[in-house]
Amino acid sequence: MKKIAIIFFLFYGFVSAQDRNIDEELQLKLQEFTKDFKGIAGVYVYNLESGKEAGVNADTIFPTASIVKIPILIGLFDKIEKGELRLNDTLLYRDSRTYGGSGLMQFYKDSTKTDLRTLAALMITYSDNVTSIWSQELAGGGEMINPLMAELGMEHTRVNSRTEGREKIWEKYGWGQTTPREMATLLVKIRNRELVSDAASDEMYRMLSNSFYTDYALSQIPPYIQTAAKQGMVDKSRSEAVMVNAPSGDYVFYIATKNNEDTSWDYGNEAWELQREISAMLWNYFEPESQWKPAKNSSQLVRGLRY
Repeated sequence: MKKIAIIFFLFYGFVSAQDRNIDEELQLKLQEFTKDFKGIAGVYVYNLESGKEAGVNADTIFPTASIVKIPILIGLFDKIEKGELRLNDTLLYRDSRTYGGSGLMQFYKDSTKTDLRTLAALMITYSDNVTSIWSQELAGGGEMINPLMAELGMEHTRVNSRTEGREKIWEKYGWGQTTPREMATLLVKIRNRELVSDAASDEMYRMLSNSFYTDYALSQIPPYIQTAAKQGMVDKSRSEAVMVNAPSGDYVFYIATKNNEDTSWDYGNEAWELQREISAMLWNYFEPESQWKPAKNSSQLVRGLRY
């Protein structure tokens, strides 16, 4: 693990709100988009080209839901870097690991051979819960991942579930917790090869660039533009982390919600609509010359309706 905590605090942790390079126009836009949300919304946006940022509740703690799988991924690769694990390690799936929710491995036959790379890829790409819990174990659990987050300067980003001493916090935030600024910062560090090693950062970025869940923020970004993303969703909290490798310069954003009044799982859920609206606004804001728009009736395709 690269020792970057000191650098992080010098250039990020101790920067006061007055000293930050705020994009005032974008700040106003984000406030307008989030002001009527029925719940609590948080957003953080950072443009890697200009160094400007904007946010609403950027330092407020939100549940991560499945976005906690990014810290778990970092924990896995830290173990690999230390020689305690290998990406091609053979593993044996047992049906005692079956866990509901998203993912594919719960449908594997008992005693199926797999490997660590498959676990990590399914965890990120399909948000597979079986492989995520298994990966958390292999990474040493929250007892190892949380100190690693602290070393990186992440004050609030933590794994709560299956972590000794965090039972009460788990009741409040669920599997994990973070702030919009911190999770966006982790994506920036992976993008800039600053986490674990150059090779590890590249491999993590490749995995994050293959998201299955394209119905939300990613639907508002041209499909030929690379993105690295992770989504998290439970009834009262829907969040999304996205890095966009845009022509005019990369930008990252994290949209978080909690205490949502709309707990539906329909395409038009209020939080998911917010994610689409902010993502579309950001693409047009940073790429004003782009003529790309989502395809006509694309939402009907996703929803299974007739064109």
